Amino acid sequence: MRIYDGRPRQDYEEVFRSLGAFIDQRGMQSISILEAPDGFVVQGVVPIMLDPTSTPHVDEVLGRTGKETYTFLDDDIARFLEEARARRGTKADGTPVHAGDHERALRVLGRYLDQQQPRDVLLFEQEGAYLVRLLMGNRTGAHHVLAEFTPEEIDAMVRQGPAWRLGGQR
Repeated sequence: MRIYDGRPRQDYEEVFRSLGAFIDQRGMQSISILEAPDGFVVQGVVPIMLDPTSTPHVDEVLGRTGKETYTFLDDDIARFLEEARARRGTKADGTPVHAGDHERALRVLGRYLDQQQPRDVLLFEQEGAYLVRLLMGNRTGAHHVLAEFTPEEIDAMVRQGPAWRLGGQR
């Protein structure tokens, strides 16, 4: 999914927000997101759910995790964006819908990426800290740029989000 390569503008903020919602729903941790020519590859560590009919020993249940990998093509991303827009606001019972940690963090990181306009992105998350590698283009060719965000920096960016939206900035 080449967001800035000659297509009608789609943005990382909304795409990453939608991927973050999926990641939160799956309970993923230690995530990585790789942009590919036709979409994104998302990988993360998830808790392993054991068969509820079995009676495993306590040591077999605690700390069991596995890695899951998903490939989302452009059509999947478009569906995620629509589902995310429909989900916002309030639940059927009138209570507000709250975004999860990854949804909030990936949204503000997506906003940062929109400002940079990279050719593609590789993102790693570990315990709330994020490292992004951006492929940037210029007149002399392409080069990679690394940016690191601590959990505190992500929290500050999330707190600034409403002011960005109220100010009409994206």
